[in-house]
Amino acid sequence: MGFRQAAVLSATCFFLGVLFICLNVDYRVLFEPLTDEVARDGLEFYTTFFHAPPAIKALMHAIMGVGIIGLVGKLVKMDESAKWFDGSSLVAYIFALSVYLSVGLPASRTIATPVEGVDTREDQIEALRLLSAGNTIIIALLGGVLFLQAGEEYARRAEAKELARFAELKKETSAAETSAAGETKKDQ
Repeated sequence: MGFRQAAVLSATCFFLGVLFICLNVDYRVLFEPLTDEVARDGLEFYTTFFHAPPAIKALMHAIMGVGIIGLVGKLVKMDESAKWFDGSSLVAYIFALSVYLSVGLPASRTIATPVEGVDTREDQIEALRLLSAGNTIIIALLGGVLFLQAGEEYARRAEAKELARFAELKKETSAAETSAAGETKKDQ
């Protein structure tokens, strides 16, 4: 495993960790009856999350960039493995970032800083549901990135084993041909 793959895996695992923490709230919002207590817990959780210090937000966004840079760096080689596994991983990663930017951020803003006279409690609860669903979609996409990266590593190792086996078979065949040629010369 190289530096670029480590960058992709570490960024992906970091965000999966953050999203699995959020899943404690998201699961209750999406899959249990939405009571006032569940809604209040979700709104408080995401309000706290939204009001995190700027350094934390900058770190999270920098790690997102590390993942993209790692995937683009892996595509530079552009062999068959990179084309299929890393290209698909890049698409899934960018789609996850798109969901974060188009659903996650606006929903978080509606939850944490509702506009007076415009955003009602129902709007905040709907934003909470959208944010929870978006987080679940992002978890699935990032899980796909990990699956594709593991598949790429498996394919590389299987290819190396096959090439080694083929080289050994070729070596044995060439040794057998050499011996057969030597036997033929002795017989003459």
